[in-house]
Amino acid sequence: MSELRVGIVGYGWVAGAHIKSLHEIPGVRVTAVCSRRSLDVGELSARHGSSIRVFNDYRAMCASGELDIVSICTPHPMHPEQVEIAAKAGKHLIIEKPVAIDLEGLNRVEKAVKDAGVKACICFEVKVIGHFKTVKAMLSEGLLGNVHYGECDYYHGIGPWYGQYEWNKRKAFGGSSLLTAGCHALDGLIWLLGSRPVEVTTYAAKSSLPVFQAYEYPTTTTTIMKFANGAVGKTASVIDCIQPYLFNVHLVGSEGSVWNDKFHCAKLQGLDRTGWSTLHTQLVDSGDVEHHPYTELFADFIAAIREDRAPMFSFDDGIFSHRAALAADRSAETGKPVKVAELS
Repeated sequence: MSELRVGIVGYGWVAGAHIKSLHEIPGVRVTAVCSRRSLDVGELSARHGSSIRVFNDYRAMCASGELDIVSICTPHPMHPEQVEIAAKAGKHLIIEKPVAIDLEGLNRVEKAVKDAGVKACICFEVKVIGHFKTVKAMLSEGLLGNVHYGECDYYHGIGPWYGQYEWNKRKAFGGSSLLTAGCHALDGLIWLLGSRPVEVTTYAAKSSLPVFQAYEYPTTTTTIMKFANGAVGKTASVIDCIQPYLFNVHLVGSEGSVWNDKFHCAKLQGLDRTGWSTLHTQLVDSGDVEHHPYTELFADFIAAIREDRAPMFSFDDGIFSHRAALAADRSAETGKPVKVAELS
């Protein structure tokens, strides 16, 4: 397999980050873009340094025979049908999160990918950032001992000043605070703990600030989880905050703790145990997709296609994180704990 050709559907903010990252990978080229808008082929190709064909018909793009991979960058509710069309056409898939905003859509995505036998990458890219790598390595080395508590929280005010606000505020498009944004934190916590939540309880609230009243769903949720390995954890998803972006990570184990860029460890000699020590590593500190580490995520996915192996982050794990988020939303709606296995 020489050059892998990628088609992008949905030419918005995130698509630009996808194209830039894909073009940083040797042997990969974006050759098509599908958009409802009328795009100038010459200007588009010049901007991205690649000869790009423009489609207004998504089915035609997938059926063109000139693509190996389709990258789905459209609003959330469009993803299930677009996954089905591309998968049936035999295309490998890069799918922006969330892959669906309801259980029916999630099951459609899972079935389409597995029935077609194609590979799929879900864009939970924060796990390849330096901080997550460092913490995962510390866990692997046993520096925290047995972790019995973890929290991973997403704080990002998504108001009128933010590009996706106009469609994100609608429940039929955004889905929920956890699905549209906080799923990064939920998925990250599951990966760090190396165990899946079996039961979730979620509480929801909403800011009284007028700019957030247009949201058709609660903009703040906090989810308490019981994990299969006995640990407990929490994920807050707060998209109605008035503060700088914050992606909070706190793990507590039998030998130490990590709290964002700080750590405390009983196993390491020579540390001043009267306070926290500092990790010098890149944190998840921006909601701008231009700052997200797509390149490394996509490079591994491309290698997985070429080598016919599983990607470093499995499709099944990404689907499970969505299932856990949907269970959390159901708990918020019903006021009762929900077992994740009930959502199948």
